[in-house]
Amino acid sequence: MPFSDVLGHERIVDILLRSLRTGKTAHAYIFEGPSGCGRRKTALALVQALFCGAGTNDACGVCPSCRKVAAGNHADIHLVNPLPDKRDISISQLRDVQRDLAMRPYEAPRAACIIEPADRMNTSSANSFLKTLEEPPGNAIIILITENADMLLPTIRSRCQLLRFAPLSPEQIRLLLERDGMDSATASLLAPLSDGSMQRALELDNDSLAQRRDLLLRRLEQLSLERVVTIFESSEELSGSRDETLENLDMLLSFSRDMVHLAAGCSDITNRTIRPTLERLSCRLDLPGALRLADSILDTRRSIQRNANAKLALDHLFMNIAAALAA
Repeated sequence: MPFSDVLGHERIVDILLRSLRTGKTAHAYIFEGPSGCGRRKTALALVQALFCGAGTNDACGVCPSCRKVAAGNHADIHLVNPLPDKRDISISQLRDVQRDLAMRPYEAPRAACIIEPADRMNTSSANSFLKTLEEPPGNAIIILITENADMLLPTIRSRCQLLRFAPLSPEQIRLLLERDGMDSATASLLAPLSDGSMQRALELDNDSLAQRRDLLLRRLEQLSLERVVTIFESSEELSGSRDETLENLDMLLSFSRDMVHLAAGCSDITNRTIRPTLERLSCRLDLPGALRLADSILDTRRSIQRNANAKLALDHLFMNIAAALAA
């Protein structure tokens, strides 16, 4: 996986490529960012570039070393994760990897260690790893992957170069999903709901989500203060489990952001496959109304996250939406 396979993190890729060109890669990195945004892929791209036999600053992708890294069976890459039945990474796991790093690499110019999630090292295990982080044996490279670097000990952070990864944009998620073989319509549905994470996009229930999106759009177009039953029927139908309700609100929030764009005269929207419906709805709103609608959806989402009654919260929200669309 050459660096060209890493999408959405051009600044970080540029930093790593410059360090490879100058031969000044750090001995230890912290890759901080949301789950599923590409931290592990970038870590493996860096290791692959360091191990590549082609002698360039990036992985060739075809030499034996590159193929082994891509297949996940290179003997000189040591992956450390919590054991299946444990929450934390133990001292014994870190002592094992310390011993492995101290040995001569089998075939690569140096060994590599990737610890994920690094914040699962407890105080004792993290302290046992400090010396290795400060002076990795045999010029080894160590990469700690975490969602929040502040959860690591200050002594750990001070020994590493910190690179912060931002969430991927919906467009980047869509492109990655399509590149992995997903059809355009499904990718366009999942991308705005992914929270910048490929992992979340892949975990979403595609068929159920598509049905709920279509139901949500129909209900939005039917909402009317003159027919209050449309409001109560909508909230009844769309207030499922807490997770489903939050997913429905995420969809609503994505729709409302697009309607804000359309109300402001901007044609660039995320949910392109349902543009005609969103245009019909946005025609019933001015820009201040579209902004208030987005705020109302966001407030409702926060309320449900704080365990508010989903049905009552959606009743109130759909009344606000109906009033906004009737204005």
